[in-house]
Amino acid sequence: MMTDYIIVGAGPAGCVLANRLSEDASNSVLLLEAGGKDWHPLIHMPAGFAKMTKGIASWGWSTVPQKNMKDRVFWYTQAKVVGGGSSINAQIYTRGNARDYDAWEKEEGLAGWGYRDVLPYFKRAENNQRYANDFHGDQGPLGVSNPISPLPICEAYFRAGQEMGIPFNPDFNGASQEGVGYYQLTQKDARRSSASVAYLKPIRTRKNLAVRTDVLVTRIVVENGRAIGVEIVDKPGRETNILRAEREVIVSSGAIGSPKLLMQSGIGPADHLKSVGVTPVHDLPGVGSNMQDHLDLFVIAECTGDHTYDNYAKLHRTAWAGLQYLLLKKGPVASSLFETGGFWYADPTAASPDIQFHLGLGSGIEAGVEKLRNPGVTLNSAFLRPRSRGTVRLKSADPADHPLIDPNYWSDPYDRDMSIKGLRLAREIMRRRRFNPTCCARCCPALPCRATTNCSTMPAAVPRRIIIRSAPAAWAMTTWPW
Repeated sequence: MMTDYIIVGAGPAGCVLANRLSEDASNSVLLLEAGGKDWHPLIHMPAGFAKMTKGIASWGWSTVPQKNMKDRVFWYTQAKVVGGGSSINAQIYTRGNARDYDAWEKEEGLAGWGYRDVLPYFKRAENNQRYANDFHGDQGPLGVSNPISPLPICEAYFRAGQEMGIPFNPDFNGASQEGVGYYQLTQKDARRSSASVAYLKPIRTRKNLAVRTDVLVTRIVVENGRAIGVEIVDKPGRETNILRAEREVIVSSGAIGSPKLLMQSGIGPADHLKSVGVTPVHDLPGVGSNMQDHLDLFVIAECTGDHTYDNYAKLHRTAWAGLQYLLLKKGPVASSLFETGGFWYADPTAASPDIQFHLGLGSGIEAGVEKLRNPGVTLNSAFLRPRSRGTVRLKSADPADHPLIDPNYWSDPYDRDMSIKGLRLAREIMRRRRFNPTCCARCCPALPCRATTNCSTMPAAVPRRIIIRSAPAAWAMTTWPW
């Protein structure tokens, strides 16, 4: 039986499309996913994100050696599971800057992409546990909430930022993005609210929707200039099979997976396709080009006491954390571990923030990032507006081969300069006396200070080393020598 719509990739876009298209009972929809179901319990526990960075439910891809970074190779995590990145990320809910949407409309001529045009769709998606206003909705499927278990060190970070002139911002998705504050998270009832949970799980009983996992799509089948279906392998070593679509084939396999599949299908730059043994079907030079990515630079500092979640690695404290979560839905397991951050400027002439901060409530949270012997805290800075451009290319005609991922980091010197300025901002925040874990562990910010030691005499956190990683969701394995 032929299907109306075949959707390739059950990440956030694929889950949403499957939900919306199958609302019409006259449509038949088939959703295909190369990974498995989101059954792993760590996927649904907020703090399980830390384990995701080690390779659970991901493809295991890496970049090519980065020529502007001494040929370093970076781990490049891309999800391989129903829900895609929303099943393995840190659950931070950010939409981007309103000015970017407006620029797409005014400068690029993309009518309907202004911020006020897309805002209703964001609101429609949200089931926000705190806000219901001009910027937020509370009737949608996607759970959005404030952190459940923030630590006092987060408040110390806010005060350090304000001492540097960075204001506190209660809502990064509201009227203004700049400032420091708590991120809202894609969580509901202390569990991850992934696209799979929010959009797919409630509709799995629809008779006009079929979801198939562990199915590798090897190419899009094109006849007479039209995509008429897909070629799949549903078990390793088996023969390929063709599934046909009556109306559309929708490719939603992510920033790396989508161009990879198109090129495997003969859709892309003809010269490159020929060089790897793929017969061109449609010469489309832009496929796999203009890749834009950014790096996170980490400052890791040793704390003056037990003020982060580092010591929960000990067996008895891990057991206690598990009980807290199961019985009370609180504690370290209910934390995304990176739920505090902010937006600010490396380039003071920028029209909108170009640096994003994330405060990690520990050290060694992500793969490749150093874990300190004593309790530590991590502050990373990401330069958000890189000018460098990279590519995604095929290694060979074999669909099982990894793609050649080349973000081309820091090919534009401006990116390096701004990244280092952002790193220096993070380091300065760490060095502020206001950022004092011992003092703030004893105080509530709403009450007079009850610390027994004068804050001005207490040692600030001291940066120990700087780690570098690439984003989105891609973790490096090297220490940057500053």
